[in-house]
Amino acid sequence: MPKMKTHKGTKKRFRLTASGKVKHRPAGTSHLATRMSQKRKRNLRGTTTVDGVETAKIRTVLGKHSY
Repeated sequence: MPKMKTHKGTKKRFRLTASGKVKHRPAGTSHLATRMSQKRKRNLRGTTTVDGVETAKIRTVLGKHSY
């Protein structure tokens, strides 16, 4: 059997923490932020963790690469 390839798009967007949770950057932070309220922009700053349902799928396609 051939080796399973890492999904490169997932590798760029997600990271695994030491405890196995998946971190990501919230959507809507790239551009067009002038129309957002300051509160919304502030809350979108930083990273958040992915819901547990999606974690298993993301871990599978990442393979052994977490970043």
